[in-house]
Amino acid sequence: MPYRLRPRKSFTAEIRSVAESQLSHAIHLLEEQPDGPHKAVHEARKRFKRVRALYRLIQLDAKDFRARENARIRDMAQTLSAVRDATALVETVDYLASYAGSREEFAALSVASKALTERRDRIASEEHDLPARMSAAADACHEATAALGELNLDDGPHKTAKRLAKVWKKQRLQALSALAGCEEHADSEVFHELRKSGQIYWMHLSLLRDIWPSAMRAKQAEAKLLVELLGHEHDLSVLTGLVDENPNLFGAGDTLALILGAIITRQQTLRIEALDKAHEVFADGADNEADLIAVLWKRASAIPRKKRKPIKAAKPQFEPDEEQALIG
Repeated sequence: MPYRLRPRKSFTAEIRSVAESQLSHAIHLLEEQPDGPHKAVHEARKRFKRVRALYRLIQLDAKDFRARENARIRDMAQTLSAVRDATALVETVDYLASYAGSREEFAALSVASKALTERRDRIASEEHDLPARMSAAADACHEATAALGELNLDDGPHKTAKRLAKVWKKQRLQALSALAGCEEHADSEVFHELRKSGQIYWMHLSLLRDIWPSAMRAKQAEAKLLVELLGHEHDLSVLTGLVDENPNLFGAGDTLALILGAIITRQQTLRIEALDKAHEVFADGADNEADLIAVLWKRASAIPRKKRKPIKAAKPQFEPDEEQALIG
């Protein structure tokens, strides 16, 4: 099933179907590993994020369910993070190299890429229990799927619209708070919070795209650009932390200085671009947008009227000769 909620269907059934589809895909990836274990882990973790974003939409009416299942999926994802995080650092340095400002900087980043690739391979070789952890994660997905049977929500259009509006407003306010924090101080944690808000917003736009397809697609595209910018920014923050903790990993002092200089320069650019994009993405007021979501959901979930039979054209009341005379 696509990652979307259909307004004219039972809301509870739609939540179950979307979650089950994402969990089923994750199980397939973890058990079959069509492109290898590390790619499988990466793709499965994407599905976990989508399920967690989905469950945010029901947090007001299913608090216990959402808290328990969110924790289950979060903890499951964390058990699979080591090699993926190490791979992400290699990708980050390669991304950074594409913006190198000089030959010396590019050479320093090449040294960093080699060092991080060796580190990733070392971590991967030491992960002897990865198959067992992937199997355990697949089992947890089966348990999460079974738990969906206990979910029971009020499916009335008015109640659902009200529920969605409240959650939408809460998420938007969190995004605006993170955005204000980013403008007050350049702290990596606050930028990470803005990134998470952007990811949730992007996924919620996808889930509700049927209520106004053209507008939702446009907003989703803008949100995706924001998430990509903040994703690179976050990766650079993680890379900075590793450089600070393990400077010897990256060679001589001059090489280290060039690497840090490249990180700082690119990260500053990304933050400026991300803040500009965030103001575009979150331009509409939280209250207004939440109210609009409620109105659109109720309108989209309304049962369409039966199509009326077309009215047959009346037979002419005059003979063909008389019609020709009228025409002239």
